[in-house]
Amino acid sequence: MHWIDYAILLVPFVIVMIVSARTRQYMKSVADFMSASRCAGRYLVCNAAGEAAFGAVSAVAMFEYLYKTGFVLSWWQQLSVPAGLLLTLTGFVVYRYRETRVMTMAQFFEIRYSKRFRVFAGILAFVSGVLNYGIFPAVGARFFVNYCGLPQSLAFGGLSIPTFAVLMAIFISVALYLTLVGGQLTIMVCDCLEGILSNVLCVLVAAGLLWIIPWSNIYTALAAAPKGQSMLNPFDTGQARDFNIWYVLIGIFILVYNYMSWQGGYGFRSAAASPHEARMGGILGTWRGYARTVMMTLLGVCAFTYLNHPKYAAGAAQVADALKRIPEVSMQNQMRVPVALAHMLPVGLKGSFACIMFFAMLACDGSYMHSWGGIFIQDIILPFRKKPFTPEQHIRLLRWSIAGVGVFAFLFGLLFNQTEYILMFFAITGAIFLGGSGCAVLGGLYWKKGTTAAAWVSMITGSLLATSGIVLQQCWKSLQPLLVDVFQNGAAHNYLVQHPEKFPINGQVWGFFASCVAIILYIVVSLVTRKADFDMDRMLHRGRYAVEAQPVAISSPAQKGFHWGTILGFDGEFTTGDKLISIGVFAWSMFWFLVFAVGCVWYLWRPWQLESWGQYWFLTAVFLPLVVGVVTTVWLTWGGVRDLRRLFRDLRTCERNTLDDGMVVDHHNLDEVAKSTRNTHAPTDSRAVIAPRSAD
Repeated sequence: MHWIDYAILLVPFVIVMIVSARTRQYMKSVADFMSASRCAGRYLVCNAAGEAAFGAVSAVAMFEYLYKTGFVLSWWQQLSVPAGLLLTLTGFVVYRYRETRVMTMAQFFEIRYSKRFRVFAGILAFVSGVLNYGIFPAVGARFFVNYCGLPQSLAFGGLSIPTFAVLMAIFISVALYLTLVGGQLTIMVCDCLEGILSNVLCVLVAAGLLWIIPWSNIYTALAAAPKGQSMLNPFDTGQARDFNIWYVLIGIFILVYNYMSWQGGYGFRSAAASPHEARMGGILGTWRGYARTVMMTLLGVCAFTYLNHPKYAAGAAQVADALKRIPEVSMQNQMRVPVALAHMLPVGLKGSFACIMFFAMLACDGSYMHSWGGIFIQDIILPFRKKPFTPEQHIRLLRWSIAGVGVFAFLFGLLFNQTEYILMFFAITGAIFLGGSGCAVLGGLYWKKGTTAAAWVSMITGSLLATSGIVLQQCWKSLQPLLVDVFQNGAAHNYLVQHPEKFPINGQVWGFFASCVAIILYIVVSLVTRKADFDMDRMLHRGRYAVEAQPVAISSPAQKGFHWGTILGFDGEFTTGDKLISIGVFAWSMFWFLVFAVGCVWYLWRPWQLESWGQYWFLTAVFLPLVVGVVTTVWLTWGGVRDLRRLFRDLRTCERNTLDDGMVVDHHNLDEVAKSTRNTHAPTDSRAVIAPRSAD
């Protein structure tokens, strides 16, 4: 890269590092380290959580499927709009989870089910999470090696050291520093700043791409895809594998079933100043995604054009030569788009995209190390304590645990041989926890008849099924000949013979199967083992159990019958501005869903020409999202800066409770038990009156 590109990368990073150092003085308690003392406003949550959710590994994963599918997957993804609106506007799971005042999902499991189940779920979440995260630093480091044109290896003391390993060590060290300084508090501040800067750069990169590669050339390259694998016409994809309509439909099911179950970045869910601010942060996140989405889409299709359009044949040949220097074929496929972008982007845009990816990597790595390291202490170690740690002891253990996750990720990235698509690897490793956790989360938050026995059965079953999928994925080449010998004739034999290289069921489908079995078992076992309904109001701190200020009514009981506000999730906490934001999300999303529905009927009646599909995608996937991205970037930048100022102001005055550390006693948070004890005139030192907790 040119020195200008390196300057564009380093100057914003220095700004973030300077601001992060300021957070150290405000980190005074476990709640600060784990949940930013629950002081984050909606714009802070929106920008920070959005940036952390998009890692460098996510970008590379998007490039993999964009290079294979072009625009067509976007058409079928419109099927998810109604489900997405329902989840976002109603605050589904988000609102109730924040009401519980827990710091981790497994802490909620102890309140709702039992301590033993919390520990078991914590172990599953930790194992699933660290395996899932294990490839993040390696993929990010390989991206920068190939994007920056660095040598594949370095000579040191007579040894040949992979360059990506050196970069991986550096990147993990930087992310660890930012995470260990102040935990979730520092993560929130840094990720918000990174998110604001990244969104501005996303708009610039997207606009620049259309100047570098005209839309006419993009259309020509995509239109040349073979029949049955169209990259423009979503109705001509009968030969497409893996990333097809079934991938989308299963994704919609998993979106609802596992909503908020995944614990990567869980600190953002408990950091909001109130349940309503958490809900509004999610709604604003819908608007925030436009600038990044249009940039990523253009990067993927422009890279495809650069490698396949005759006009860029010379550049494509240089990319092919660069890819040959990457030893593994699977890594060549994974790095095809990054290498193409390195040759395609001019000075300035190349540095801008490098900065976006660097911030995405730091934000995602930091939040994930914080999540899995925190879960190990909070949900595997803490439940066995008879009395709380001191805040100093607790934070020290959290820091050591987080550092251990970083070391594991480094070693895993060096040794693991990844053969799956990144998104498929995510699906199968995530299913270790998600296969059964969706039942425990949704049933625990919304069904008073759900039982501890049902949670155990669904979690164990989902985990075992998902784990068996991982074993089959990794050992298929060795296992397939043995299975062929067992099934020597019939349909099973023929099916096995047709798939010698790769397990024929991808991670998405296998995870769906595990989830369906877990749902059925949760319902059946709950109905069989239920003895009494669970007290949901006490768990959610509603009515007489409230422990936080509730200045506004939670609902508006005066309204009866059908109201649009009911569909949009409006309640007494919504201001006029909140309603306008939600109505905007609903109207914009439903408009495009109706366009999708009408388009399907229209195509069946009179199929569109390929040129019409090209015009449609330019308008709906490029031009309009770019315009919306410019507006929302200005809006959310203003809100993010405002909320950052408010955060530092509130941290100076907020009260810290040393007992608010994630510990649970008799199905209640420790600080609430202590408050109840003081109200009954027990001794002042609440630590002295904490009774030993039962196993369940």
